Amino acid sequence: MSDGQAGSRPRVAKTAPRRRPTLHDIADAAGVSTGLVSLVLRGREGPSAKTAARVSEVAERLGYRANRTASQLASARTNLLGVTMTPGNPYHGELIEEIQALADAKGYHLLLATVTRTHDELRSIETLVDSNCEALVLLNPILPPEVLVKAVDKVPTVSVGRPIDTPDIDIVRSADTEALELLVDHLTRLGHTAIAHVDGGDLYIPAERVRGYRKAMKARNLEPLVIPGGETRASGRDAVAELLQHPEVSAVIAYNDQCAIGVMDELFRRGIRVPDDISVTGFDDDQLAGLALLDLTTINPSQLAQARMAVEAAIERAEGIRTKRVVHVAEASLVVRGSTAPPPARPRQRASDSATAARRRTTPKSGRAPGAGSA
Repeated sequence: MSDGQAGSRPRVAKTAPRRRPTLHDIADAAGVSTGLVSLVLRGREGPSAKTAARVSEVAERLGYRANRTASQLASARTNLLGVTMTPGNPYHGELIEEIQALADAKGYHLLLATVTRTHDELRSIETLVDSNCEALVLLNPILPPEVLVKAVDKVPTVSVGRPIDTPDIDIVRSADTEALELLVDHLTRLGHTAIAHVDGGDLYIPAERVRGYRKAMKARNLEPLVIPGGETRASGRDAVAELLQHPEVSAVIAYNDQCAIGVMDELFRRGIRVPDDISVTGFDDDQLAGLALLDLTTINPSQLAQARMAVEAAIERAEGIRTKRVVHVAEASLVVRGSTAPPPARPRQRASDSATAARRRTTPKSGRAPGAGSA
């Protein structure tokens, strides 16, 4: 029937349904975590009487009514601990192995999300959040703080390696500044005065190590020399060309062990001996560093302690045991091996001079190229 005809129904204006308040709404209004709100509304132990009263008052004021189905799902819990990591990073691999063991002991399951060239950190975090992880452990996150806070969506989160200035994310990191002090002190005690640093790029952790290196050098009235590098072996190899433009340098502090291995590899290819001609140090004390062929002097940043701190902090937040932010700094220690020694008696040749010398060593006195036959 058309409008206005007998029997037609009058139109009723539709209004948008009122959104039901959520745990997040209560947490925001009460100034606490969603985990703590959940504990209060389920009558669980942990929150103080004062906090419980405040949360209950806010819930009543907002008209919160528990969703029975959601409550049943929440009570089951996922016991999932989500972790982001970079597959090609040996340091991450060692951390993951320890995090897995600790999570198993605490009754949690580990869910890994890899950060790769084709799968960025934001997508990895979103995957973990969408999988209902109860807490997140992010290894060396690089997202801007405002993006990171939004991505974790109030899931209890621990940042390992990088301090992030937000009250909602716990921090576990190595003592980078103190560690560079240990390396510079070790090398100067051996007699080195020209010490270069091959850095790890322009992100937070490399910048912190550069800061520690500069501070330690200036404290000894030594001139710092920072050479652009990176966190991979390839970046270490690439840095050697510029390093050799400074023949006065007798020791190198690389950003990490992988970078140091790249430096050592390229030096070997150019006929420069470690540590006879130049000393090299790393950072991380990964499994390769202790091999006899490398014997790399490095920093042990207490990986196992960092893993333990991260898991404990994540679970404390997930279970509402703690609501205030914590910052844990793991102690660094120097591991002295065979890649460092006193400086050589004479400085090295410049790169162009050493290249000429290398050509002379491989060219027969007759002037013929190696392997050339007679006419």
